[in-house]
Amino acid sequence: MSDNPLPTATIYVDGFNLYRQNLVHNPVGKWLDLWALSRLLLPTHEIKRVRYFTANVRPLKGYDPQGPIRQQTYLRALRDSGVDVHDNGQFRADPRNLPILPLTEGPDGELVKVRVRKIEEKGSDVNLASHLIFDACTDPSDVAVLVSNDSDYCTALHLLTEGLGRRFGVFSPIERPAAALLALDPLFVKPIRSAAILESQLPDPYVRKNGKMLTRPAAWA
Repeated sequence: MSDNPLPTATIYVDGFNLYRQNLVHNPVGKWLDLWALSRLLLPTHEIKRVRYFTANVRPLKGYDPQGPIRQQTYLRALRDSGVDVHDNGQFRADPRNLPILPLTEGPDGELVKVRVRKIEEKGSDVNLASHLIFDACTDPSDVAVLVSNDSDYCTALHLLTEGLGRRFGVFSPIERPAAALLALDPLFVKPIRSAAILESQLPDPYVRKNGKMLTRPAAWA
């Protein structure tokens, strides 16, 4: 046994940010092994825990009805692999009145608007930030790793570093993350590139601990 154990890291994955930036147009990469990706990007650390934050997709008119089934298949595989899946965000589809493009003024001088269905995910960012701070207070790793490019996490990261004296790093879904995140002086920034995603896929079929198998959805082949 080594006398110098590796420093530890906990990974906090903003599931929808990762999906929008890296996976929505890369279906082959969607069967993603988050443990394998974390170890590939951070071989200098022991990955202590992986937390994945998302919301359960609902079937919506005009969208692929198989989407929720594919998501649940993937979440079962993640849970079986040891990922802590936090899927208590909300998937919302609400009516909104939004300005048309190009921006046009009506006779009253107000922007002309059209009623649309706005689809968004709510709550996962708050859940991630809450667990980030809670872990730092109760069971900290040497570094917390944010998998997101969302500057909404800046307050939580500021509290983590300035208030609790902890360090964080970033696995960035884009080549260079938001300037607000960089301004907080992360310990490291590692972009998530397509090659790393393709190298970090779950086995297909994935054999669960109970012996049952999960198969990569055909749309992700």
